[in-house]
Amino acid sequence: MNNNTIYKNSPIGKIPSDWCEIEFGEFVDLEKGKYVPVENEDLKCLELEHFNQIDGSINGWVNSSEQRSTKNQYKKGQVLFGKLRPYLQKYWLTEFDGVCSSEVWVLNSRRNKCSNEFLFRLIQTHRFIQVANVSSGSKMPRSDWHYVSTFPFLLPPLPEQTRIAEVLSTWDKAISNTQATIEQVELRNKWLMQELLSGKRRLKGFSGEWKELKMKDVFDRVTRKNTENNTNVVTISAQRGFVRQTDFFNKNIASEITDSYFLVEKGEFCYNKSYSNGYPWGATKRLNDYKKAVVTTLYICFKIKDLKLNSGDFFEHYFERNSLDRGLTKIAHEGGRAHGLLNVTPSDYFDLKITIPDFKEQTAIAQVLQAADKEVQVLRSKRDMLKEQKKGLMQVLLTGKKRLVV
Repeated sequence: MNNNTIYKNSPIGKIPSDWCEIEFGEFVDLEKGKYVPVENEDLKCLELEHFNQIDGSINGWVNSSEQRSTKNQYKKGQVLFGKLRPYLQKYWLTEFDGVCSSEVWVLNSRRNKCSNEFLFRLIQTHRFIQVANVSSGSKMPRSDWHYVSTFPFLLPPLPEQTRIAEVLSTWDKAISNTQATIEQVELRNKWLMQELLSGKRRLKGFSGEWKELKMKDVFDRVTRKNTENNTNVVTISAQRGFVRQTDFFNKNIASEITDSYFLVEKGEFCYNKSYSNGYPWGATKRLNDYKKAVVTTLYICFKIKDLKLNSGDFFEHYFERNSLDRGLTKIAHEGGRAHGLLNVTPSDYFDLKITIPDFKEQTAIAQVLQAADKEVQVLRSKRDMLKEQKKGLMQVLLTGKKRLVV
């Protein structure tokens, strides 16, 4: 860091004396070249849903031969920014030629004033996102180029831009590599779960036969009413588990009177009959984070009959594997789906068959899977820490509060 900086006054406060404040449109051009399909051309097409919010990488592609000339064309090294719902912060520094959705800005900096590598970091700042979120007035929030292009931003000299981009690129790579590792470990864990929870692979020391039982042999239904007026109303998210309604919906959608709702206690399970991505036949989750919680009576709630015979930790993984899906397809098939809910009755649900090992093997399997989950949690914490570090660096480097030695 170089702290021997002389500062000058500007409309936004003190800035380094060799920095300038300049309107966005004076150092960035909005490319408007439309894609003209060429026979046998193998360009890839980028849609908004393919953007990854973590590091600007890409999750998927559409074959360009299927696209029309409404798409924007971009060249390697240009910067893309999703103008539709800009608060989602979808951006990318391109690595090859391609075409993209018309809802994506193709940006190219004027090389005598700014580099695309620096521009890519600039559009990630809180200041830029605030400006981009000023909508053009359409029903769906959409960035207004005429407004953004007239808004002033700080620019350091080109050599310093290069150094700032290099430093932030180091964090980008670390975040990207950590995310890639997370995805690899998650894939391994999914395989491990499939093998261990199906009995295809046995842990050392276990060889006994697994028993086929019905859900009602292991679990008792919970229909405990909320007579104590507990206000911890939660919903079951397939991806996040039990979440307070105020956090999930940004408001409480439950009735003010919840004494007819079910009251579940820590360690008990609930089945949400709503289908979602990755959970086509609904999701069964265990309450872990709260001592008690209030849920809608649309959920099927239950608890283990005897915790000395069956492990809650084991069944948490067992249900997460969607082990009941085969049975659910049979009991929910004729009823169809109404209002996003599967037609599954409690009696049919508790008649579902399950094949499980004895308590000791359940415990051993749960310990292995918990250790595997812990590895993912550690990696996610590392990724989040790197993101916070990058955010802190951006706040000081892109404002001139801290200077890099060039």
